[in-house]
Order: sequence, then C-alpha cells, then structure tokens
Amino acid sequence: MKKICLKDIDWSKVWIYPLASVIFVICLPFFIVYFYCIRYIIIAIKWMVNRIRGEKEEKQEEVQKLSREERMQQPRLWMQHDNQVELFDLMGMSSKELVYVANEECEQLNDLFENHPEVIACWEEITGYRIVYMPAVPVVLQESEVLQYHYPYMKNPSITPSRMSNDYMFKQLVHPEDREMMRHGFLRTDTAYTTCGGWETWFAFYYDLSTESEETLDEQVQRIAKQIKKDTTVTGVFYTGKKDTAGDEEEYYADNNFVSQKMEEDLHDLMEEVRERILKLRQRGVAEHLLDQLIHPDEQLSKLVITKDYRIFLPGYNNMEIKMEPLVKAVFFLFLKHPKGIYFKDLPDYRKELTKIYRRLRPGDLTPQMQRSIEDVTNPLLNSINEKCARIRAAFLSRFDNRLASNYYIDGMRAEKKRISLPRGMVVWE
Repeated sequence: MKKICLKDIDWSKVWIYPLASVIFVICLPFFIVYFYCIRYIIIAIKWMVNRIRGEKEEKQEEVQKLSREERMQQPRLWMQHDNQVELFDLMGMSSKELVYVANEECEQLNDLFENHPEVIACWEEITGYRIVYMPAVPVVLQESEVLQYHYPYMKNPSITPSRMSNDYMFKQLVHPEDREMMRHGFLRTDTAYTTCGGWETWFAFYYDLSTESEETLDEQVQRIAKQIKKDTTVTGVFYTGKKDTAGDEEEYYADNNFVSQKMEEDLHDLMEEVRERILKLRQRGVAEHLLDQLIHPDEQLSKLVITKDYRIFLPGYNNMEIKMEPLVKAVFFLFLKHPKGIYFKDLPDYRKELTKIYRRLRPGDLTPQMQRSIEDVTNPLLNSINEKCARIRAAFLSRFDNRLASNYYIDGMRAEKKRISLPRGMVVWE
C-alpha cells in the first residue's frame, strides 16, 4: 500500500474544504426555514388566491343565471326536430317514461288509462317505456308501504296530495305557448340536457295521440315506438354501460360476470319475487320527483348493528332487521371486515377467514356440502360469489330504495376491488 506523505498533498486546494463547511453551516438554517416555513406560507398564499378566484367565478355564474320569468322571455333555442320542446327541470324525472299530457280532457283516453291496465302494459312493451298517467300517481304515492320503502328513516310517513291533472308537465315548459300543440299525447322524459347562456335547459320530445285519427290507438303507439327509436339514434341518447371488463382469461370469470351498479342500476340478477316486489314499491321519474316535492326528505344513513347472535339491524330505519342465509351473511360480514375491499381474484386468500366467520354463524362441524359451498364462493372461476352478492343486494333493496341501499351492499367496477361503501364508523359490532 502506498503511503501518503505531507509533501505529496497539494496545499493550494485544501482551503476549499473548510470554506465549503462554513457555507454549509451558514446556509443550513436558511434551508430549514424555507422547507418548514416559507414553503407553507407560499402554499397558503396560493390557496387563498385560488379561493378568492373561485368565489369570483361563482359570483359571475350567479349573475349570468336568469330567473324563471326572464328565461321565459328569451328567444326559443334552435331545435333539431319539430316535436322538441324546452323544459326547465327534469332532474329526478329522467327515467324512461312517457308521461301522458293533455290540454283538454278526453273521456275515452281517460277511461283507457284508468280501467284498462292490460292495454297500457301492452303499450309499454311496444315502446319499451313506462307510461305515466298523472291522475293515478297520487293514489300509488299515498300507500304507506311505498312511502316507507323510499323513506325508511321516517316514522309513519304520509302525504295527502291533491288530484293531479294531465297538464302538470306543462308547468315545466320554458315557452308556455308550446302546450298549444299538445292536445293529447306523450312527453318523453329521458332526454338531452344542455347549458346555454347561463341557463339550464332540458330537451323533451312530444308524440301526439288522438282518438280522432284514422289510425287506431295501437297503430299510433307502434308508430310512436318507431319514432322514439329514430329520435334516440339521431340525438345520441343510448342506454349502454361503460366497458369495464377485467379481461377474458378464465381467472377473471367471476369478476367479468359481476353486475356493477355504479354505472346503471340493474335488477336482472335478482330473484323474480324480489324483483317484482321492488318494481311494485319503487317510484321513478315523475313520481319520485313528486315525492321529493311533497315530503322534502332529509336523507340520512342508518347505523348497521350486528348483535351478539349475528342478527343485522338498522336502528335509524325504525330498527329494521335485514335477514340473510348463513353463507350469504358470512360473505357480507367478510366484506364488512375489509373496508378497502377485496379483489375477486384474491378470494382464495380469504377462504380460511370466511370459514371462521361461517362457523360462528353455524356452530358445529362443517359438512362436506358446507365446505364445498365455501370453496365455491371463494373460487374466482365460479359464479357463486356473484350469486351471494346479488342476494345481499336483494336483502337491502327489498326493504328500501337503492339511493340508500347502495351504501350497504357489495359493489364495484370490474377489475377493481369490491367493497361496501358504508363508513365503518357506522358499523357497530355488539
């Protein structure tokens, strides 16, 4: 090894090292002050500037918005079709419905809507739309079971609405004179929305229905159905969900078959008796809009209480009990215990935990059939997990509406974790 002698050192460059040390010692406090003080002051200033700018923009938007009366005085927007009209508000009414509207009463049509449900059902099948007869809506809304389904947190909900007339939808017309062309017919509510010049506008389509036409009423409805198909194609109103596939490989079988409710609610995977009950109790579109106007709900979630004997109660919804079969309940508890969610492809990793939960619900030895059921539900190559998720969803949807129920059942997009969105602070294990 070569020894370094003092005479070998280049003393002309040694001064650099102590100078660098001095600079470092002097600058270090400034760096510390910057990172721990000045940096946060700059961030705070930027936040304040953005907030002030945002408030100014909000004020500008408020100034630009026109009142209802001022909007009615504005010129008519350009329409692509002669049967299009402008409406003020269809929020909550955008379901696939054909609302019967009339400027004058027609005894023949009124009798048809009130006393011949089989004809209306046939028309709904032809058009693919639910047909709404406004005078009949309040009768359904007054049923206590219907009200309790929509507002489970209310005690003894009730309403006493006056009789609705067939000109109710005319109140939403931006240009009241448009009602002159609507002697008798259907107003389609699932229509396009736009903003223009600071106001919000909904475009709706009107389809004439007449007892004085040479066409029979059935022929007119068939023509309307064809026209609706043409209108929806031209205006780009389609009913397709977002493509969210997890892949085509076999390992994603359960994930690919999962019916996500995040894009659009779907009841097809529920048992028929549950589906019929839900369709009977729920109200959509115009009816739901009327309910919200009459009751002015202050929607609230209920705590989810699991008792010592593993029964499920919702105390905020009149202490409602949610019942499930043991294995279905075990799957529900498994996802409750994992608030961040579970990938279906990782289900085999949770088999032991699910077995442990199931044995608490069903004490005793596991039969071969029970063990096989647990293996099936944690097998991503099978559809068993989707069946259990559908039963969990049905357990809640059969008791109250989806706008609240969606917080309690398992959901998620394909290729993503499935989870229960209810905040775990609202889950109580006794």
